[in-house]
Amino acid sequence: MEFFNNTGKMAIGSRLRLLTEKITTDATSLYQLYGTDIQPKWFPVFYVLSQGEPQAITTISKEIGHSHPSVSKIVREMSKAGLVKEMKDKTDGRRNVISLSSKGEEIAEKMKDQYEDVTNAVEDIMSQTRNDLWQAIEEWEYLLEQKPLLRRVIEQKKIRESKEVSVVEYSPQYKKAFKDLNEEWISKFFKMELPDVKALEDPEGYILNKGGSILVALYQDEPVGVCALVKMEDEVYDYELAKMAVSPKVQGKGIGNILGEAIKTKARSLGATNLYLESNTILKPAISLYEKLGFKKVVGHTTPYERCNIQMELIL
Repeated sequence: MEFFNNTGKMAIGSRLRLLTEKITTDATSLYQLYGTDIQPKWFPVFYVLSQGEPQAITTISKEIGHSHPSVSKIVREMSKAGLVKEMKDKTDGRRNVISLSSKGEEIAEKMKDQYEDVTNAVEDIMSQTRNDLWQAIEEWEYLLEQKPLLRRVIEQKKIRESKEVSVVEYSPQYKKAFKDLNEEWISKFFKMELPDVKALEDPEGYILNKGGSILVALYQDEPVGVCALVKMEDEVYDYELAKMAVSPKVQGKGIGNILGEAIKTKARSLGATNLYLESNTILKPAISLYEKLGFKKVVGHTTPYERCNIQMELIL
C-alpha cells in the first residue's frame, strides 16, 4: 500500500492491525464453512480445553498469554453459547475448572479437518513468500519480551536528543545558571548550607582558582546542567565531584550521564586518579547515575554537609 510506503515503520501497529482484520474476517467465514459455530477470539481458549483435562481460568490465561479478565469474559461467552461447562476441581474443591460441554466436544471433532486445511493453506502462502512470517513473529515476540517497543523508542529518543547536547567549560556567563540549577534541587530536598553558599556565590574563588573545574551542559544552546570538580586537600582523593545539577525541564534526556562522562574525562586530563562525592540516598536517580558512572560506596570520610548520608569513590 502506498500509505504504508509513505509512513514507513511508524505505522507498524496500523499495518499489523489491518492484516489481522483481514485474517479475522476470513476466519469467521471459515468457522461457518466447516459448521463450527465459534468466534475467532474464542479459539485459543477452545483449543486448550480441547486438548486435555479441565482447566482453571488462571491456567488457561497463562498458557495462551491473555489476562485473567479477558479469559473470564471469553469463558462466559462460550458458556452462554453452550460450548463449555464449569465444575468443582476434583483435587481441590475450593476452585472451579472449565471443560468443553458435549456440544463443544462435537465441534472440536469437526474442527480436525479444519485444522488440517487451514494449516495447509497457510503453508501454501508461506511457500510463496521470501520471508517466513511465522518465524518472524516468534522472533519479534521474543525481542519485545526482552525489551518492549516503548522502551526502545525512549532509548532512540535519548540518542536523538543527546546529539543536541554539548558540554563546555565554565565561563562567567554561566555563573547564574550554576547557582540557579543547584539552588533548585538543594532547596527542593534539603536546605542551603554554608559550603553551598560559598561555592555558588563565588565559583571562581571557591572552585576554579583552587585548581578545580566546572563543566556546563547546553541543550539547544541553553545551560541546563552543571557539574564541578573541587580540588581536595587530603592525601586520599584528588578531586570531589560536586554541585552536579540538571534542570527538571530536560530530565530523561540522558544529560546527567553525558555530563558525568565529560567530568570523568576532564578529571583524567587534570591528572586525577580518583574521584570522591557526597550525596543522600533520598536522591535515588542521582545515586543510580553515580553507580552507572562507576562510583562505589565508601565510608569514613569527614563531611561538612548535614545532608550527606552516603559517600562514594571512583578509581579512574
